Amino acid sequence: MTDLPLSGIRVIEFSHMVMGPAAGLMLADLGADVIKVEPLGGDKTRRLRGAGAGYFPMYNRNKRSICVDLKSEAGKRAVLELIDGADVFIENFRPGALDRLGFGWEALSARNPRLIYCSEKGFLDGPYSHRTALDEVTQMMGGLAYMTGPPGRPLRAGTSVIDVTGGMFGAMGVMAALNQRHATGRGQHVSAALFETTVFLVGQHMAQLAVTGTPAAPMPARVSSWAIYQLFDTKDAEQVFVGVVSDGQWKTLCEAFDLQHLLDDPELAENRDRVIHKEKFLPQVEAAFRALTKAELMERIETLGLPFAPIGKPEEMFDDPHLNAGGGLLDMEMEDGARTKLPNLPISLGGDRLPLRLDPPKAGEHTEAVLREAGLDVDALAASGAI
Repeated sequence: MTDLPLSGIRVIEFSHMVMGPAAGLMLADLGADVIKVEPLGGDKTRRLRGAGAGYFPMYNRNKRSICVDLKSEAGKRAVLELIDGADVFIENFRPGALDRLGFGWEALSARNPRLIYCSEKGFLDGPYSHRTALDEVTQMMGGLAYMTGPPGRPLRAGTSVIDVTGGMFGAMGVMAALNQRHATGRGQHVSAALFETTVFLVGQHMAQLAVTGTPAAPMPARVSSWAIYQLFDTKDAEQVFVGVVSDGQWKTLCEAFDLQHLLDDPELAENRDRVIHKEKFLPQVEAAFRALTKAELMERIETLGLPFAPIGKPEEMFDDPHLNAGGGLLDMEMEDGARTKLPNLPISLGGDRLPLRLDPPKAGEHTEAVLREAGLDVDALAASGAI
């Protein structure tokens, strides 16, 4: 794919951890020239370990990195000149932090009226705006942790789902503002936030209360809308999820597993009846599935065209045949020179998956090239200690 949708768009990214970099990643994968501005020595996210060790390589491909001392006058002037020629600015610092450095919305929009300024925050405007937020903080307060864990045991989701989707909403806002700029000729301040993202994701449960009058129960304790929608044990002590979500699928299942007699029971004729009378058929379905190995059950279910899933682990995705055949994984080089495969954006355009154009950059890898492109005196900046 040679002509990417955002080719020609210049983005200056002041961000760290996940939310801001995720927004920049999405724009970069779509073709924007994203210049990641890091402090001298590089973004501290690069050096995280434990659960954060994968943040930098996952969310910073297809970007160029420059390292600049923004507290020096020379460094500040250099980056401001880059911003003067940019289309988009992304930041995820605490409110007021960039204003004090001279990189707030008011200052930058006065210099570059066409600039789209994207702030990735904990909260949008309101009584909570001053609070410090994290992915886990807003999962807890926004209802997602309550819905994920069993009753009395709130549990965060198993990935940085709010950081990533918050970055996605920020990128969406940027693209909307770019389109609107065609009509107005001006940029605008776009904001996305962790708390509001969390509440949007639990909106279906809020709507459930509005429709039924009953608050949604945590997912492990919920009453499913479908009579078969759960994990089943197999002969080899593995598990497979199977869902049966239509009366036609119920008929297919019964005929394939020698359970035709269940089709003659009027109390099991429709899904809503089967939800009420699960005790009449579920033990028989469980026994039929338990007679097969995981591989045998999945092969049978796949042939029938019923929804099913093995219980996958992240490390198993590297070798997934579907991802590897369809461009779902990008082969890239890590900062230490090791190679790995990481997930592509989950979209295709015109039947093509998005390409890897740049490996995750080393700290300051593109400093001289980017500054020279802008016509700046790299030697003078180096002599001043700004780069």
